[in-house]
Amino acid sequence: THNEELLSKRTKFLRVTKQYLPHLARLCLISTFLEDGIRMWFQWNEQKDYIEATWGCGYFLATCFVLLNLTGQLGGCVLILSRHFVQYACFGLFGIIALQTVAYSILWDIKFLMRNLALGGGLLLLLAESRSEGKSMFAGVPSMGESSPKQYMQLGGRVLLVLMFMTLLHFDPSFFSILQNMVGTALIILVAIGFKTKLAALTLVIWLLAINIYFNAFWAVPAYKPMHDFLKYDFFQTTSVIGGLLLVVALGPGGVSMDEKKKEW
Repeated sequence: THNEELLSKRTKFLRVTKQYLPHLARLCLISTFLEDGIRMWFQWNEQKDYIEATWGCGYFLATCFVLLNLTGQLGGCVLILSRHFVQYACFGLFGIIALQTVAYSILWDIKFLMRNLALGGGLLLLLAESRSEGKSMFAGVPSMGESSPKQYMQLGGRVLLVLMFMTLLHFDPSFFSILQNMVGTALIILVAIGFKTKLAALTLVIWLLAINIYFNAFWAVPAYKPMHDFLKYDFFQTTSVIGGLLLVVALGPGGVSMDEKKKEW
């Protein structure tokens, strides 16, 4: 019948999505680290001179900082994409985020700080996914349900991810801006509390993708202009948050969510 055919197509689509979406999510998620690691290579002297001048730490420590950023980020990306030692790679990238937050004085810039925290949220979700993969090796062994650390990682990841959207809210009286803020805030709350999570996260992915391509079109700005680097940085950070949201779409909200509680009711 027609209904059975629709159900079959939906099942097939979901199976394909579940197979490929996590790969796409990981690629998006590590994009900002990949871009930053490559930038450290090509702007080695500029980055070293900046750290040396800002902190007065001398040539050796400034060189160590740039080298650590380059190897830590590119190495972490390779491990995550190859699915080897993912948990260690995530912890390493957490360390890089913390190091850069201090070194580049991001701590005092609320917009950049919230974006870095959102990036950390994406890594938390990746860490939760890698935990579930580790446990799947023991399929068939009775378990007491999903491990609590994984559930709380997913909750923390979701809550941190939505910080990205707090930086996109515009406080001006135009109708479009008010509408965007209302819809955006509603979707943010749904993802944070884990209600209709996959649909809300997917809608945010589409919204964020449109905003990213429209506002962060670094390819349209000549490379010698400072704005090119600013837009490029914003573009890849936003792409990483999209990756985190795609992980939510692929894996669901986890145990600490209204969607999961509904099943118990």
